[in-house]
Amino acid sequence: MHPNPAFRRVAAEHSLDLIRARSFGILTVGASEGPLASHIPFLLSDDAAQVEFHLVRNSPMARALEEGALGDGAAVRLIVEGPEGYVSPDWYGAEDQVPTWNYAAVHLTGRARLAPEVDFHALLDRLSAHFEDRLRPKTPWVSSKMSEGVMDRMMRGIVPCLMAVNDIQATWKLGQNKPDEVRRAAAAGLEGVGNGALAALMRDPPG
Repeated sequence: MHPNPAFRRVAAEHSLDLIRARSFGILTVGASEGPLASHIPFLLSDDAAQVEFHLVRNSPMARALEEGALGDGAAVRLIVEGPEGYVSPDWYGAEDQVPTWNYAAVHLTGRARLAPEVDFHALLDRLSAHFEDRLRPKTPWVSSKMSEGVMDRMMRGIVPCLMAVNDIQATWKLGQNKPDEVRRAAAAGLEGVGNGALAALMRDPPG
């Protein structure tokens, strides 16, 4: 996380909104063979205390979480990114600026383990429903559309996982350390090259 306090003064609700809007991140864990990372879709609980996800059963990450389950779980970090992009000094309209990269990112830390498979199908249905709902008015896909037995066979290749969240830290690096008119000028430059999402955040940084 960026150490500048100007980029950290954002209410927790904004970071939680970003996590839920993305529901996709990079899970990292230390393992005997070195650091591991997996790109995962996930669900954050209403109280932000836990994350549900799944992994390929025969994967180094799944084995690391299985080993961690022998204790209180493996120490993990889940990285969730929001809008990001390169900022050219030419856009500021001010002297002596340098290139930078602005972004929003949230890190969740805690401990993760393999979860019981009793309610695994229900987890997968909740996960797909979460993303299918964003595609409306398309009729949502549901697993019951699959031929009998196919879903069960495919589930044998993945495992359910649960992360207990201990801490959430966020960086919203949006040029808050610069005068408003300079920051907004850079936002206009970003919008001009098609990065409207980051430009909107820079014009009105969350507080």
